[in-house]
Amino acid sequence: MDNKKIEAQVERFRKGFPWLDIVAAATPGRGIEVLGEKEQRDAVDYLSTAEVKGKCKFVPASGAASRMFKDIFAGIDEPNDAVRKLSDNIRRFAFYDPEVFVEGGNVAKELLTKEGLDYGSKPKGVLKFHRYPSELRTALAEHLVEGQAYMRNADGTVNLVVTISPEHLPLFESALAEVKDEYEKRYGVRYNISFVYQDKETDTVAVDNDNRPFLKEDGTVLFRPAGHGALIYNLNAVDDELVSIKNIDNVCVEKMQPLTAHWKKVLMGRALQLRDRIFGYIYALDQIEACQLHNPDPHIPGYNAILEDAFATDEAQELCNEIEEFLRSELCVEIPLAKGCRERAEALRAKLNRPVRVCGMVRNLGEPGGGPYIIRAADGSTSLQILEGAQINREDSIASGAMAGATHFNPVDLVCCLRDSEGKKFNLLDFVDEETGFISSKSYQGRELKALELPGLWNGSMSDWNTLFVEVPVETFNPVKVVLDLLRPAHQEA
Repeated sequence: MDNKKIEAQVERFRKGFPWLDIVAAATPGRGIEVLGEKEQRDAVDYLSTAEVKGKCKFVPASGAASRMFKDIFAGIDEPNDAVRKLSDNIRRFAFYDPEVFVEGGNVAKELLTKEGLDYGSKPKGVLKFHRYPSELRTALAEHLVEGQAYMRNADGTVNLVVTISPEHLPLFESALAEVKDEYEKRYGVRYNISFVYQDKETDTVAVDNDNRPFLKEDGTVLFRPAGHGALIYNLNAVDDELVSIKNIDNVCVEKMQPLTAHWKKVLMGRALQLRDRIFGYIYALDQIEACQLHNPDPHIPGYNAILEDAFATDEAQELCNEIEEFLRSELCVEIPLAKGCRERAEALRAKLNRPVRVCGMVRNLGEPGGGPYIIRAADGSTSLQILEGAQINREDSIASGAMAGATHFNPVDLVCCLRDSEGKKFNLLDFVDEETGFISSKSYQGRELKALELPGLWNGSMSDWNTLFVEVPVETFNPVKVVLDLLRPAHQEA
């Protein structure tokens, strides 16, 4: 990284990130759709007939599963409550092996160290999550099974892009090889799996508590991965139009997957309904301009006046009124007043011509995660955003009140449409809000440091997208944040 970029990042540590201007929490009736059975069926039916240039499942799976075993590591020498619960239930876990977990042994060491399963250094995606009568499945395997249920392309392929750390590639390739051929035969599909890495160029400089570059023992500056926001570069490289995003640990046993598949189809159908309505509005605006200008060249005499007159007609004003109401009522988007009819139409078209995302939201039952909010940007416009707790100023009465009134949280269950009305790929980097990053506290070999994270993938990296929130059942959200979560019903076949 060049010195100018390092200096800019160090300066960011010094000045921080601005607090977001929160209008309100998104709630049912104001920012979150709650779909009835007919609306669900309509969305699923729309998915079956809409034209789509390829579908893909995008699965963030980088890093080791160290946080999953934090409590077990803490009790590795002297058993704590977590280790005792692990030991008492060890036979219920899919990774249980009587040759590894011997009677009277140290289950924490047998699970986490190289003398045992070495799960403490492996990524979540290759850990055995679920036990079936005739097989054991990793989290990756469950994503393959789940993917064939709702992400098949017309040619019978299922495309997955899995973001991993380079050092874990052999583990993922081995886990895939164990099941790929069998699952292709069993489910009648062909899997196209791409393992991709977070670009090292997106790493950011770490600083000490005095905001000076953090130096390692050898005197070199420490750089760290910049969080899941860096994955916007990987998402930008996906060629498929319709992309489903779901974290590697959010899976369930197969008997519960039909509900997940149904709601994924609902989200995809709503995304395509939204996409096509937006495309219709863009086409209608462009037609008004095209009808007035046989040769739409901005250099022709009177160009601006002609366009102003074109968008001042009753027909054009009715269309703009309809678009404004659509943006306000469906997407919670309000834009500042324009100076003229043409400027108004151009501002509306600019708001429409963006990537689309439909995000499942779950009723807030105390699970960790960010939440859905309505925020106001610097230009006065409003939009729907997914915020993390670190982005909310709890000393601000409006922001803290909105947080207290939040009814839903973000389970990371997104569907994205990545092409414009002409079928061209959006450059997703054009829609990132660079002012929405994070500064977090970390450590390196026991020394405290501050880390700079890029705007989160589903936070500021998608800030300028057209966003719709849809309530989904809590049963579709089954993350494994700690190893003991695998004892929950969603992860037990019996």
